[in-house]
Amino acid sequence: MKHPSNRDLYNYWNERRGARLAPERGEIEPSEIRQVLGDTFVLACDGIANHPFRLAGTRLCSLFGRELKGESFVKLWDRTDQAALRELIGVVIEERVGVVASITACKADDAMLPISLELVLLPLAYRSKTDARVLGALAPMAAPYWLGAKSIGSLRLGMFRHIGSGLDGVAPPRFVAAARRLKRGLTVYEGGRTD
Repeated sequence: MKHPSNRDLYNYWNERRGARLAPERGEIEPSEIRQVLGDTFVLACDGIANHPFRLAGTRLCSLFGRELKGESFVKLWDRTDQAALRELIGVVIEERVGVVASITACKADDAMLPISLELVLLPLAYRSKTDARVLGALAPMAAPYWLGAKSIGSLRLGMFRHIGSGLDGVAPPRFVAAARRLKRGLTVYEGGRTD
């Protein structure tokens, strides 16, 4: 990750998850990430509604020149990238792995001046599919002079990679060997997983 906001958000998320695949939604405390709050967002994992924004930071809304809460995240992207983005969000949710990606965009009224942005998508733990959320941040690599006066147009997906899939220092579950020798037929053996 190159952008400081994205690194700070990832480090906070990683600290909160500890030895788990993802932290709970209720464990994310906005006051603890106030320095990056303007670039952050939370998405509802509703594929039918194209993953609407539940929350969107002020700097992010300023990039697009409007309030994004309730708006479709997928619809902000170029048509050619929308299917890939839906799949990427699906991987983040199902596999509980983060993604960092390079993004390009132009001013809404000028296709000749592209700007570079960086996107991070991080899963939040959920009990049911309706509770699934994705925490993310989208920030320009260098703030353009026209930021706040003009809005950006559709986003284009560049290179991306998965992050946060390994849990350092967490051993995989171990299996205890069966105490008796193996028998033919249906037999229940004592033993099993130890955590």
